[in-house]
Amino acid sequence: MKQYFKLFDFTQKVDYKIEILAGLTVAMTMIPESLSFAILAGFPPLVGLYAAFIMGLVTAIFGGRPGLVSGGAGATVIVLIALMKSHGLEFVFAAVALAGIIQILVGLFKWGKFIRLVPQPVMFGFVNGLAIIIFMSQLEQFKTIVNGQSVWLSGNPLYIMVGLVALTISIVFFLPKITKVIPASLVAILVVFGIVLGFGIETKTVADIASISGGFPPFHIPNIPFTLETLQVVFPYALIMASVGLTEGLLTLNLVDEITKTKGNGNKECIAQGSANILNGFFFGMGGCPMIAQTLVNLSAGSRARLSGIIAALTILIIILFGAPIIELLPMAALVGVMIMVAIGTFEWISFRVINKMPKHDIFVGVLVAIVTVFLHNLALAVLIGVIISALVFAWESAKRIRAKKYIDEKGVKHYEIYGPLFFASTTAFAEKFDVVGDPNEVIIDFAESKIADMSAIDAVHKITERYAKENKTVHLRHLSEDCRLLLRNAASIIEVNIVEDPTYKVAID
Repeated sequence: MKQYFKLFDFTQKVDYKIEILAGLTVAMTMIPESLSFAILAGFPPLVGLYAAFIMGLVTAIFGGRPGLVSGGAGATVIVLIALMKSHGLEFVFAAVALAGIIQILVGLFKWGKFIRLVPQPVMFGFVNGLAIIIFMSQLEQFKTIVNGQSVWLSGNPLYIMVGLVALTISIVFFLPKITKVIPASLVAILVVFGIVLGFGIETKTVADIASISGGFPPFHIPNIPFTLETLQVVFPYALIMASVGLTEGLLTLNLVDEITKTKGNGNKECIAQGSANILNGFFFGMGGCPMIAQTLVNLSAGSRARLSGIIAALTILIIILFGAPIIELLPMAALVGVMIMVAIGTFEWISFRVINKMPKHDIFVGVLVAIVTVFLHNLALAVLIGVIISALVFAWESAKRIRAKKYIDEKGVKHYEIYGPLFFASTTAFAEKFDVVGDPNEVIIDFAESKIADMSAIDAVHKITERYAKENKTVHLRHLSEDCRLLLRNAASIIEVNIVEDPTYKVAID
């Protein structure tokens, strides 16, 4: 268990002041976001705060890396809105718990490593799209409810809101140039809070979103019928929620790895995230996953250990139990300003500097992923689309690399030395390399610089040998790697060829 409690390992250098202040700052930014998403989904407001506390505490202690902050994230909550409307809150809790089980299985079977398949252009698009979402979501705070309708602020309320947001942004931007002793975000929140209270300024506060006063998360078994029909209803939502949470979580973990120049553990993060979601399902939480905005707030405040995440989670619980009357007075303008600066810091501005050096298809993928992220708010779908397009582009480019060097030796044997991978996308070009009718009676196909990769490749080899067989000509395959020969042996009922290994050559291997 030592690996989980490096916080208490005195051989690790931890700046407790920075960690505590970072944790307090994260808690302040997490509360309004968790409340907003809970209300958006039709959940009781406290369900969002309970999720922030449970996710934050469990993943901070047992998660895949220090510095990563989890809570009641909108990416996972959006998935559950339809289930809430059709079957109610109890089914939502069941889906959250089942999603947790799925996530634990992903971690136990070490499937988290598949996040490595996400190309850099997809990461650029994902992060830039997320930055735009964070920024756009703050614009909602410039609206108010009039006669049941959401309308934009105007007049003095708008000017006050804009002024306080500008003040917050200015503090966050300029204070680090003077001192980094105290997190700039926390200073900005406290200064704006003090100005609003000291001068009695009327502006939008956390209380205008919802009341956050409550008790400790109560234990509760979801009140649903335990039948196959229930599982059929809940499982699709649980699977999508688990996938979205893991995708956003592992991408955020990779982002933190890049920022801190350290290496996290994706599989451990999957297990921690799943465990937290199971607890959410039984303790009135709406579930969640790592939150990139709060994670970046945490890192920008200087946190590099697990303590800040623990402090943030415990602060949320203390606020729920005792501090709600004070926090409900917190001006939303201060939190909006902090989150706008987070959005600016999240955006990969370097993507503009390298865009003229990137291949056109990479630019297209990055822009497409950003667009899908912004307009559909579906991070998993955006990443999946990006990965699929990148894979297809890679397959197309690889298919164009297949080529053959041809010559006839002193014995009259025709040699085809194949270069490039032979797989589904290159089989047509491969078949066009051979002159079956014009070739001599004996032909050698040399795969020293190639590889038979899949069943389409096997079928292509089969068809070539059949064409030579019809002309009463013999084909030998040479320099096949061990896995290629295994593929051919496994396809014995499909293809029969004369596989020749030249003892004077080293057999190609992976």
